[in-house]
Amino acid sequence: MPSDQVASEPLQAPLPELKIAAEPSLAPTRQDERIFTIDTMRGFALLGILLLNILAFGLPMATELNPTVAGGASGWNLKTWFAVAVLFDGKMRAIFSMMFGASVYILIGRLSRKGAAADIHYRRMLWMMLFGLIHGYLLWFGDILYYYAIAGLFLYPLRKLSPRVLLTAAAVMLLAMSGWGVYESYHFRYLHQQFLQAQADEHAGKKLTADQEKNKKEWTDDYNQWQPPKEDFDREYQSHHSTWVAGFNFRSQNLQQGHAGLLYTPSSGWWDVIAMMLIGIALIKMDVLTGQRSYAFYGRMAAICLGIGLGSGFTMMWIILKGQFTDEAAWLGYAFYEPSRLAGFGYCALLMMIVKAGWWRGLTSRLAAVGQTAFSNYILTTVICITIFEGWGFGLFGKLQRWQLYEVVLAVWIVNLAISPVWLKYYRFGPLEWLWRSLTYWKKQPMRRPALVPVPRTPELAEEAPGS
Repeated sequence: MPSDQVASEPLQAPLPELKIAAEPSLAPTRQDERIFTIDTMRGFALLGILLLNILAFGLPMATELNPTVAGGASGWNLKTWFAVAVLFDGKMRAIFSMMFGASVYILIGRLSRKGAAADIHYRRMLWMMLFGLIHGYLLWFGDILYYYAIAGLFLYPLRKLSPRVLLTAAAVMLLAMSGWGVYESYHFRYLHQQFLQAQADEHAGKKLTADQEKNKKEWTDDYNQWQPPKEDFDREYQSHHSTWVAGFNFRSQNLQQGHAGLLYTPSSGWWDVIAMMLIGIALIKMDVLTGQRSYAFYGRMAAICLGIGLGSGFTMMWIILKGQFTDEAAWLGYAFYEPSRLAGFGYCALLMMIVKAGWWRGLTSRLAAVGQTAFSNYILTTVICITIFEGWGFGLFGKLQRWQLYEVVLAVWIVNLAISPVWLKYYRFGPLEWLWRSLTYWKKQPMRRPALVPVPRTPELAEEAPGS
């Protein structure tokens, strides 16, 4: 197939040619302004994120990092843990974050000539922050919206940077995150040695120094996160199998701990998402995410990124397995976590080629519909999963093995892919997208799509019809 052949309907012109700013008034993005490739990748990433989030819905929190604590670390459970970590962990979130950054850049560009870009952008982010807090405290502690909103606040002044500067800044942040993993690995090893020495001194009847007491407590706290004691497990199980109020207390505690360290260390969620958002802005500026580059470009991108990403992911898991799931081995393995996320860029390249070639149009159009209603589908996924796993629902938390959780994932995917295109057939936005846009623009947005009015046929046309 020629490299310049592009699917006629989905792909639009490169971003600089989008004459968005000519709109006479402020309004949300119209259907004809949407970029099909970005919606498709956003939908793909949203579905993929559930492959990791399902662990937090259905099993204790420590399970995501350490499969030995629950969910099984042998047989199909071990194979599932290994495959999901190598193929998807961090990759889907990377794609979703890139699409978020690209979408923010497009929206700001569309509104920049109307003098309200900053106002609209910051209002959107502040409403998203509120939605994230509501989602996190009332429904599920694994919310990502709050982190996205905080990161999004920084994007407005950064959007004018060149792609080279954006990519360099993101690379520095990602390298710092990898370096932090190496530091934590050796730090935990040091703490473990100090802990063993303190135990020996205590058994010998010696009084521990202040530094020994501090190191002992730090190692114990860190180890208990990796291998929680029975009382912590019991408390977590009880919070999921009791009332919504009890679950609220558990969610609040975890959210407060997560938000407290939001900006300060390379291990925080904020560093993760802001780096990928910067890459998303750079790639949309370079026309990579609009499908305008050649097949050869996307082929090279897929080969390089999948090679490095999947190779790094395999190395990470091999280190953890060889280290017999110790916290020290895990931290050392996670030094390869950020490089492993390059596989997400490879998946983007493959999707771009699929869309350009017009392959699997039925599937890609459904993925695009999921991506266009990503906010609503994200919250819908939460509602479905907490209903399945929480005690006030079907109460399946902790009762399924790791591999069985992915049967739930498949069922949720079917729901997302089935209802999203049907909804968009009749409505302009997803229900939560409509609410978000109405609040952002301080104006109730039209929800239903206008009905198609049949054009009356003239006698002349009627006579020509049989032979047409």
